This record gives sequence, C-alpha cells and structure tokens, in this order.
Amino acid sequence: MKRINLKKSLIFSVSFFIAFLGEIAVNIACGPEQDPYDYYVSYFHNNTQGDEYSPFAFNEMVYLYHDEEVKSEPQINSAEWAKYLNVKTKDVFKVMYGLDKKTSLKLTNFKTLSTVPENLKMNSFLISLTKNPNALKYYNFAKKCEPLTARSADSWDPIERDSTLMIKRAKESINLASSENDEFLKLRYQYQAERLYHYAGNFEESKIVYEKWIAKSTLESAVKGWALAVYAGAVRYAGNPERSAYLFSKVFESNPERRIQAYKNYFYTSANINAVLKYAKNDLEKANIWAISGFGNPAPNIQSLQKVYEFAPSSLLNGALLVREINKLEQNLIKEDPIYANPNSYFNRYDDQTTNKDSVENANLMHLKNIKEFAVKLATEQKYPQWELGTISAAYLSWMENKPEEGLKYLSQLKEIDKLPAKLKDQSRIVQLLISAGNIKQGSNFNASDLVTALKWLDEKRYAENKAQPKNDYYDTGWASGENRFTTTTRNFYQQILAPAYLKIGDTAKAAAAMLKGDLKYRTITNHSFSKNMDVKTTFFWQNRLSANTMLGLVALKSNPKNDGLDGLIADGLNKLSSDDFNELMGTTYLRTHDYAKALTSFNKIAPNYKYFTPSNWYSAKENQKTFANPFIERIKDYPKKYGKTAPGSTKKTFAQEMLRLERLTLSDKANAPIYYYKMANAVYQSGYYGNFWFLISYEWSSYASFEKPTFSYDGDYKLALKATEWYKKARSLTKDPNLKAKCTFMLAKCEQKKIINDNYGKINWYNGDYQNESNKFLALNYKNSYFKEMKANYSKTPFYKIAVNECSYFSDFLRGK
Repeated sequence: MKRINLKKSLIFSVSFFIAFLGEIAVNIACGPEQDPYDYYVSYFHNNTQGDEYSPFAFNEMVYLYHDEEVKSEPQINSAEWAKYLNVKTKDVFKVMYGLDKKTSLKLTNFKTLSTVPENLKMNSFLISLTKNPNALKYYNFAKKCEPLTARSADSWDPIERDSTLMIKRAKESINLASSENDEFLKLRYQYQAERLYHYAGNFEESKIVYEKWIAKSTLESAVKGWALAVYAGAVRYAGNPERSAYLFSKVFESNPERRIQAYKNYFYTSANINAVLKYAKNDLEKANIWAISGFGNPAPNIQSLQKVYEFAPSSLLNGALLVREINKLEQNLIKEDPIYANPNSYFNRYDDQTTNKDSVENANLMHLKNIKEFAVKLATEQKYPQWELGTISAAYLSWMENKPEEGLKYLSQLKEIDKLPAKLKDQSRIVQLLISAGNIKQGSNFNASDLVTALKWLDEKRYAENKAQPKNDYYDTGWASGENRFTTTTRNFYQQILAPAYLKIGDTAKAAAAMLKGDLKYRTITNHSFSKNMDVKTTFFWQNRLSANTMLGLVALKSNPKNDGLDGLIADGLNKLSSDDFNELMGTTYLRTHDYAKALTSFNKIAPNYKYFTPSNWYSAKENQKTFANPFIERIKDYPKKYGKTAPGSTKKTFAQEMLRLERLTLSDKANAPIYYYKMANAVYQSGYYGNFWFLISYEWSSYASFEKPTFSYDGDYKLALKATEWYKKARSLTKDPNLKAKCTFMLAKCEQKKIINDNYGKINWYNGDYQNESNKFLALNYKNSYFKEMKANYSKTPFYKIAVNECSYFSDFLRGK
C-alpha cells in the first residue's frame, strides 16, 4: 500500500525550524487494504484435500476461511420432502425457500391450487400437499411458526420475539405430534416444539422434548442433527459446557450443513478439551473433538493431527489438518522476496530486530520435520484413502527445506498420476514445477525451456478461474474471495521465484516483465492502463526500480518476443499495456538522469489528452482538489509547499521542454549561463522530496521518507539534492554577481541540510524521555553547516542576505549564536 502523509511529522526546512507538518496533505494513490486471503506466499492449495472441510482451512487473519457450509440445509430438507412425497426437489425448494415475501404470504393456510399464483399451479410439491392432508396440515402449521423463529434482518434493532406465543405453539406442536402416526411428520412436529421452547428461553422444556422423543426416533433424517444442535445449546445454558461442546462435536460430524455453526458453538462453550473427551463414546467421536480443536488453533499443532490419525486414520479430517499445518509452515518459513519494497522503509526499520528470531526459525523447521514425518507415515501405511496426499506433502516440504532431490524421490513414488483426484494431480504438478525451478530459486542460470510447458498449463488454470476483465479496476475484482488459488500460485511463481532470479543474474527488464506477467490474471484485458493491471507491488517495482536502460530492455522484449520460449511467455503482457503509461514511465526515468532530450522524445509519443499524475489535496473542501505546481520558482522555506488550485501547472513534458531549453542556453549564451544553471538547480530542487513538484520524479510522497536511507537510483536527487548541489555550485562559480552567489550559497545550505537529516535523524533517540535535549543535539548538527558560515562571512551585505535573515528564524538564531 502506498503511504500517505496522514500523520504529521517533524520536517526540517533550511530555515531549520522544527515544526509539525502544516502543508497541504496530498493523496498519493493509496492502494487497497491487504487481502486477508493473500497475506503470505503459498503454493500448496488449501483445498488439495477437497472441499469437505474447506471452511476450516488455515488463515490467521480470519476466524474461518469462509462462512459458507459445504452443504445446503435448504437443499437437504427439500430433498427429504421430495423423497417423502415422491416429487421434484426443485419444486419443494421453490415453495419453501425460493419465493418472495409477498408470494410466500399468499401460501399461508394453503388448501387448494386455485389460490396460488399461476406460475405455481403445476408445482409438484403443492399438488402433492393437496393430496396428503397430514402433510398439508404440517406445512400450514410450519408456516405459522416460521415468523416466530425467523432471524431479524437488522442485528442492531432486532424484532423482539413473542415468547408467550412461541410456548403456545410449542405445546400445540407436541399435541399434533402425539396424534400423528407418520414418523416423518412426527419428527418435524417435535423439532418445531423443541426449537420454539428454546427460542422462548424455556430450555428445560426444550431439553425434555429432545430427550423424550427426538433422541429415541429411529428415523434417518438430517432433522435429528438439527435437533441435536438445539439440544446442545440448551445443555450449555443449563450449566454443562463440556457436555454441550461434546454434543456440538457430534453435530459437526453428522451434519455438514450445520458444521460451521457447530464449530462456532463448540468454542463458545470455552470447554477444556480433556473434559470434553470424557464424554466421547468411540474413537470417531474422539477424532472429531481433536479435529475441531486443531481447526481452531492458528499456531503450529502436531498433536491434533496425530490424535485424529490415531483414532480415525481413514477420516478426511487427517488430510484437512495436514494441509492446514503445511499452510502454517508456508506463512512462517517462506519469506516474501524484498525486491518489491523499500528495505530502508521507516515502517520496516524494526522488522528484523526480533531477539529470538533464530529460535523461532528453528522451532518452525522442527515442526516442518514433524509434519513431513507424519506425511510419510500417511503415505506409507495407506490407511488414508487418498494416501498420495502424504507423498505430495512430503515432496513439497522437501522443496521448502531446499532438498530438491529428496522431493523428486517422493514424487517418483506416485504411480498413475493421471488417475489421481483432480486436486491432488494439480498439486503434484505444482510441486514438480517448484522442484524443477530449483536453479531459478538459487538465482543461477537455468534451463528456461523446461519450464514453459508447466507455466503454460499454470496460465490456463489461472485464466479458467478468471473470466473476461470487468470494467471496474484490478483491486475490486475478486478481492478477498480466497477461491482463486491458481491465480495466486501463478503470481507467486512469477514474482517470488522467476523475477528475483532474473534480478540476481542482472536482467531487470525480464524481472519486470515477469512481475507483470504474474499480475495478468485475464487472458484478454479491456483497460490497458498500468493501474488496472498491476498489483501495488508490481507498480511499486516498475515506478521505483526501473532505469532508462531497463525500459529499453522492455522495449526489446515487446518488439521481439520469442513466442516459443520463456521470453515470449513473460513478455506476453507487455504489449497489452497502455503505450502512453509506458512512455510516461520511460520519460520519467530519463528525467531522473537529467537526459531531457530523450525524456521529451518519450513524452512526445504520448497522446495530447493524456492526464499526468497530479496529487490531490485531502484537506480541500472540494472533492479531489488537484494541486498544481511550478518548479521554476525561488523559495526560502520548503514548507508550506506552494501549490496552485487550478491549471496550468507544469507537466513532465513542459518541464523537460524548459529544462532542455535552459541546458542548451548554458552553452549558447555563456554570459548568462550562471542564471540558467541557477534556474535549473531550483527546478531540480523543487522536483525533490522537499519541493513542490516532487511528483515529477516520484510516484509517492510520505512524511517519513526523508528519514529513510536512499534506496532508489533517483534518491540522490529526491532525498539528497545532489544535482541541485552541483548546479548551484556551477552557477556560483561562474557568476560575478554577489547577490546570486548569496542565493546559491543559501540553497547549497539547504541541500547540505538534506544530507544532515538523512545521515543523522535515525541516530537520534527521540523516545528516551528527554525530547528537548535530543532536539537540541539535532539542531546543533544543522548549525555546523559550513554554508551558513559562508553566508555570514561573505554575503552579509547582499539584499538576499537580509531577506534570508528575516524569513528564516533559525538562520537568525545561528547568527545570534543560539
């Protein structure tokens, strides 16, 4: 996420005042919030086991991976009714769950088809009800109960339930059940009574209904599991949380349509697992209790995995828990390559200061060893139906340990891979790709052709997940869904393995192309701008780490891709990008190196109506108020920055034109060369962090950036004002005008001050409790600026000297010896 100056920070101008930032706050194209489903590097799909327990896949940022049951309660209930009445399931579903409120109300006290809407007259469920009086009677009774137990749509202002009427209906339901001989209908009447008592707060009566009738029913029906869930809640309210948790674990196992609800309620009891296990009657029940405990544990956890396998080695719970532990290891051991970010970021300053970093890593590696041993056991004993999951897991964990030969050995044990379940087969191909890319991961030269087939397959899997690009932007498309696993895998391979490898062998252009390729999740795109197709990390890399030579390398890739090889594959996205955005960035890289002729050539290729980036004033009453800047101005103070509210302001193109003109005048009009150098120096100073046209060479601004060490190639100008220093010195050496010399000297003092801030600010301990003392230390460093001394010694008689003294209070403090 690109940073914005929401926080006020200590900023020092050449007047050396220490004040809270009072300038215009600018909106620097802030990216999206972090996707809670994409916060660590992963290649092992969390649904490799299948979807049976997918809601409980690992994700430390959310309580459940998703909140949708793997099976539909309405569909299950509709299917039971359809089987009972020998009608179509879809017709039952339509009447019970698919009607709008108005139509549903019309079916209250339903008796004949003559009263129903025309489109329901041929509904097999309604037709059957007219022929089955008992079923019709229950249907109408259920319709009367429905409003009493319905959840309020407004959680802030829920509808108060009528407990008196609910108890009345519960008693009525018991009476109806007693007179009903049909077990199907009897069970449903009893369930209605149980839940009505429960919602009315009469938990004892609710328990009695379950224990006296429902628990003794021999009918096979999902309703019995729903009733058990209600009973478990009543037991909890009766003061027995351990038994309640046990009962919820039974619902968890028996009713996948209520599994998430049972999982949540299990933990709501806050019961100790050992106390819950005392209620378990068999090994399968013990396995489910241990599994729930494991699903609720975000920390490395081998115990639950071992216990579930001990009690139920053939249960799919084993695979779900194994994959969960592998995902935890990915989060803890696979580190995101730092090529995207600024390693000297103010925000990353303390990231690597963990005192027990080695011990934590060793603990994670030991956990990996234990999980791999379990995976091998799962594969070797073959008690688990999909034992191949163990083999694939062991191979992947070997890759994580940087043991590719061992990983290949495990993969070689897989026979008839094409006959594996689809998810296992896909995961084995991903692991094979990772192991084959071993040399890439090390940054060595690698055989690119070996990867092409696998990467083309991976691309196809990614494109299948993503249809045509919508009209909204990149970040709004499928964000926080967690379902596009191949999209994430493909991006991670290109950006975490391939791009860093290209960087290590010195090919930044291919690294940039690989990063872009990782972001292109659509086969075809409709909007070609950078912002619509690049993630924030790729955008950051392109905008900050690409030189003019790199851009030329990208031009070569765009122009002559080898379509049958890896170069062609990674260059796939380059010609899909906006040529205007591409030329704007290329021109910017030339501005950073002060090659204004080539910069202008790039900008001249851009469409006349192209909108160059202009930051917005967050504090303006006018929405999205743009701030326009003029770099060719003289300024004593850096702050507040001087912006205009309306155009015209300089653009990168007009800046390049004027700088090229001034540069040529320094050669053709030598008599006035000092003036031209002074103007050019002012202009490049204003294009730096402290200037009003900082967005000439940078695509972001942060109030913390001045305290971060220079990282990017253009930081010499952006943070340290090196080119401005060179040209101020040039102008001063060439001119005979004392006033111009004074201006240049004062500006050289400002440039020198940037180095003082950058070199020393981070060394000051602002949090030791003596802020004033530390502040004085920092000011003392600034007062030692040699150009201040030159100003006093050589230019005190100049008109500019008087202006500087009056406008810069800290300069006057220096003169007074404060």
